[in-house]
Amino acid sequence: MAMDDSIPQQFIRPALLQERVGQRIRCLTCERRCEIEPDKLGWCQTRRYQDGTLVTLIYGAVSSLSANPIEKKPLYHFYPGTLALTSGAWSCNFGCPWCQNYDLSKVKPGGGRYLSPEDFVARAIDLDCRGTSISFNEPTLSLEWSLEVFRLACGRGLYNTYVTNGYMTSEALRLLAEAGLDALNVDVKGDAQAVRKYCGGIDVEKIWRNCRLAYELGVHLEITTLVIPGVNDQDEMLHGIANRIVAELGTEVPWHVTGYYPADHFAAPPTPVDTLERAWRIGKKAGLAFVYLGNVPSHPLENTTCPDCGTLLLERQGLRLTTSHFDHGRCPACGRDVPGVWGNS
Repeated sequence: MAMDDSIPQQFIRPALLQERVGQRIRCLTCERRCEIEPDKLGWCQTRRYQDGTLVTLIYGAVSSLSANPIEKKPLYHFYPGTLALTSGAWSCNFGCPWCQNYDLSKVKPGGGRYLSPEDFVARAIDLDCRGTSISFNEPTLSLEWSLEVFRLACGRGLYNTYVTNGYMTSEALRLLAEAGLDALNVDVKGDAQAVRKYCGGIDVEKIWRNCRLAYELGVHLEITTLVIPGVNDQDEMLHGIANRIVAELGTEVPWHVTGYYPADHFAAPPTPVDTLERAWRIGKKAGLAFVYLGNVPSHPLENTTCPDCGTLLLERQGLRLTTSHFDHGRCPACGRDVPGVWGNS
């Protein structure tokens, strides 16, 4: 892909993860591992071979900025009821035709405002946010900026989160964890065939590897599946995802089965609520302790209940935590531990 000379200089910085391969440079940020020729761009269009090295074109580029409830990520077992200052940039390393944020993920770099890591963290504190979140488009593409944000945020007592498709390299994930990544929500979009077909030749095994690695590194992990009619709503596929969570990550990792709405150039109808309820039953049958419905405001299955005794622990209305009956991460009725990072819940 040819070079675009319209990128403002303030967004251009050396790419952290790269290696030379003959006359090309291989990007080591995500598992596409693009080999890029001089004056050309990688698949996501955020990395360019320029003047003998690889550069990022979106350092500090902010396409969207808002203080969001942590429940919007969704992260339900991580500092519930708190706000995270959330930013996004441009582009993506996937090609999903239904992207719910296509107005950001399908746009080439070059626009937006510049926000330094220092200013971003200061803004989070000014807005009474408990932490940071990099989201909206694929946050891995903002790796260099993320690392600096996370280090500064840690120093100010803030948590750090990513909402991601999980296709970063293991090198990138380790760097994020070392810099202070506290929690991930990873979108597992389907089985190997569906992900390869719809997301642009993606190898889903790399996503599962990163889920396992995040768990091993002590990063809080929750899984989301956007359930799309005709793509990944079959019982067999949902069973496969739920069973892998149980087998590879454990029964306590939350699984969010979320409703899709038509977007971008994908015209399947919205996900029926009974399809999501069926997915919930599949997750519970597989042995998952915590399965949640998403994008169905005020549905009772967006609440957290004790898997042992059924006591209501956290009640939600849409993206808002309304009631907490927690006792420092334990069920007040039967004493069961509920894994998570609870803050003052």
